[in-house]
Amino acid sequence: MEKKQDMLKLEIANELGLGDKILKYGWKSLSAKETGRIGGLVAKRRKTSKKTEG
Repeated sequence: MEKKQDMLKLEIANELGLGDKILKYGWKSLSAKETGRIGGLVAKRRKTSKKTEG
């Protein structure tokens, strides 16, 4: 389960244009705003996927 969530986080980071920064400097290089944005979108997608699964 954890690996699936990590993949989702990286996917969202790429969509936000942060993928290169993460690959070059690591997750700790992100600002609180960037991290919060990723976390918010992860939560939103997980909630949406639970609704569609039933």
